[in-house]
Amino acid sequence: MNLRTVFGVVMIAVFLFPVYWMINSSLQGNENLLETQWFPFELSLEGYQQAIESQLGNLITSLVIAVGAVIVCLAIAAPAAYGLSRTNIRLPGSNTFLVLLLITQMVPGIVIANGLFPLYNDLGLVNSYPGLILANASHGIPFCILLIRAFMMNIPSSLIEAARIDGAGELRIFVSIVLPISRNALVTAAVFAFLFAWSDFLFALTLTTDSSVVPITLSMYQFIGAHTQSWAALMATAALASIPAAFLLVVAQRYIAAGVTGGAVK
Repeated sequence: MNLRTVFGVVMIAVFLFPVYWMINSSLQGNENLLETQWFPFELSLEGYQQAIESQLGNLITSLVIAVGAVIVCLAIAAPAAYGLSRTNIRLPGSNTFLVLLLITQMVPGIVIANGLFPLYNDLGLVNSYPGLILANASHGIPFCILLIRAFMMNIPSSLIEAARIDGAGELRIFVSIVLPISRNALVTAAVFAFLFAWSDFLFALTLTTDSSVVPITLSMYQFIGAHTQSWAALMATAALASIPAAFLLVVAQRYIAAGVTGGAVK
């Protein structure tokens, strides 16, 4: 075993230790973290039972918001990225638009959330699913446009020109050719959009004022204040909240790693 392998194992152990400690604490049922054993022999599912009873609805709320944000992001980002990636239909000022998209990634989320609140209050979107979906989508759309555009720029122009010669319009080309080839880019963008929305806390905290719509991130924050002694239940909630994101990354990793135009040109 060489030095690089040892270093890699040590780094993996360091990064995975918080995950181990979260699961370990959730299975011991101790109210005091100082009593948590490193290697427990008696496991308890009491924490998970409390977490499911009190947090299942909030997990579903976060799932609805995250899936909705993904749909909105892809519905806007995919056609926008296609338009910005094709040189023959590029509009004046497209480079300036790309710069503005980059600038939006530098704006802190709390600034956007505070700016949205008075607008949401006037439109009646506070404490609503559509409000949180649109807010999280607004955070993910610029990144998705830049990501998908980078992939679509690598699509061979010969495919597009051949479709035009066959009489296909821009909409048909986009739906039947560009989107299937860009599947890996779309999956990658969808994963990031989902993770943005799933882990959101600022929008949930700022744009909700009651308990009608409470995502899991905000619910865990409130759970800490109300049940500080129930560490097993809190750690179990964190473990349950990690499952959708971990599952999505495992399922989508082959699409993320695959080449965008692989097999497109024979």
